[in-house]
Amino acid sequence: MAGSVSEFDPDGTRLPVKIDTATNGEFAPIALPPHVAKAVAEAQRAAGDNARRLGLGRRAFLTTSCGAATALLALNRAHAAAGRTGGYYDLPADAALDTQVADATLAKREFVFDVQGHHVNPTGAWIGKLPPDRRPLQGLPNATCREGSDAEVLGYLRCFGADRFLKDVFLDSDTDMMVLSFVPAPYDRQPLTIEEAAATRALAKALDGTDRLLLHCPVNPNAPDGLAPMDRAVAEFKISAWKTYTQYGPAGPASGFFLDDPTHGIPFIEKARALGVPMIAIHKGIPFSKQGYEFSTCVDVGRAAKLFPDVTFLIYHAGYDPDVEEKAYDPASTGGIDTLVKSLADNGIAPGSNVYAELGSTWRFLMLRDPTQAAHALGKLIKACGPDRVLWGTDSVWYGSPQDQIQAFRAFQIAPELRERHGYPELTPALKARILGRNAMTPYGIAEPRFLKRADADPIGRIRRAYDQSPDPAFETYGPRNRREFLAFKRLHG
Repeated sequence: MAGSVSEFDPDGTRLPVKIDTATNGEFAPIALPPHVAKAVAEAQRAAGDNARRLGLGRRAFLTTSCGAATALLALNRAHAAAGRTGGYYDLPADAALDTQVADATLAKREFVFDVQGHHVNPTGAWIGKLPPDRRPLQGLPNATCREGSDAEVLGYLRCFGADRFLKDVFLDSDTDMMVLSFVPAPYDRQPLTIEEAAATRALAKALDGTDRLLLHCPVNPNAPDGLAPMDRAVAEFKISAWKTYTQYGPAGPASGFFLDDPTHGIPFIEKARALGVPMIAIHKGIPFSKQGYEFSTCVDVGRAAKLFPDVTFLIYHAGYDPDVEEKAYDPASTGGIDTLVKSLADNGIAPGSNVYAELGSTWRFLMLRDPTQAAHALGKLIKACGPDRVLWGTDSVWYGSPQDQIQAFRAFQIAPELRERHGYPELTPALKARILGRNAMTPYGIAEPRFLKRADADPIGRIRRAYDQSPDPAFETYGPRNRREFLAFKRLHG
């Protein structure tokens, strides 16, 4: 955006790869490893040097693909110095100074379908149920955005609303489609109701009936009248799947449920099938607490998939737990992705079956901190679920625009040593294209060529082409970055 002034970061202080401690609010922020913190400083210095060498201002340089390459190369050097070499960003050094070289790896060339996105409704009915002194999300950095700077007490919530969501996702990233999902909350205190999500979908609706946004319906099977929203969701909204949290319950994490629980799980799955929407997205991993930890693991996934072979199970976060180090598969492990791999193996759920693993928050956490763990996580999931059963998700808008996650994934490679030792696949452009978008087309019933033809001419496509002439990405995360912000975020539901 040379020649224009940024609304968000005119001095170019923010890196395009957002290397920070932000979370999606479902787990407490964890300090960056020392070598990663050093990589931030190195990337900042390199950005200034590279901008001067190219005759650009810092901000103008950082909005190019060379800016993203500069940050990813700094991470490579820092990880290598720390001995974390099981994965790496496969970029030549020239990518930091040559846009054509950087674009060869980082630029858009595939259909990107993100199956996990979020935003909140800044004027929804949930606001009226808050205590008078409650200011949800006010402590988060983005709460000072321009859209929220008015005299209205809760006006800052516009910083997390539909307009910012659509800009971050469809203008500032290469995302073509997204599924708008939900957070765990009682039905009467959802920060985004299904009605409000449908209104956001209408804002993004493409020509000829093609939707860029698809909807889930939140279901709390273990709450009073837990299945009640399902009939209305099918009758009034075009929903694509059901979203549930097995570790969420009316009495806290210890009151969670298993998918094959005859009291809650099985009736829920049977009703989903009976209503003609036999696809369920389940939050697994990222435990809210160690209380009731077993409900956050994937021990029940294989059992449910075996009981209901005609139902599709989307395992959000792929069972990842930030407190469990991802290594080569260990069947004795009781946490993390290994619980999904073991559950599938123990129940005879072969790769390419009815279980998909989703990468939201999992990839974002690992791509910054530990490429060796990232390599093990991706390798295990591709082997256990199948190359066509790993889905792209980013958990944005909590991480701001998902563009840096997309670019990092395009560049990432599993080291040959790990591939040879553990049978992990090489992450070829074709395999990455599957994960970034094509894999989700099957469960969600999307025809890629028809969608892309329409999307090129729809309102968002036209706006995106004009915006690309002078982009102004925020390069900012919105989720909590420290314990104070995290505790404030957890009080969101009052």
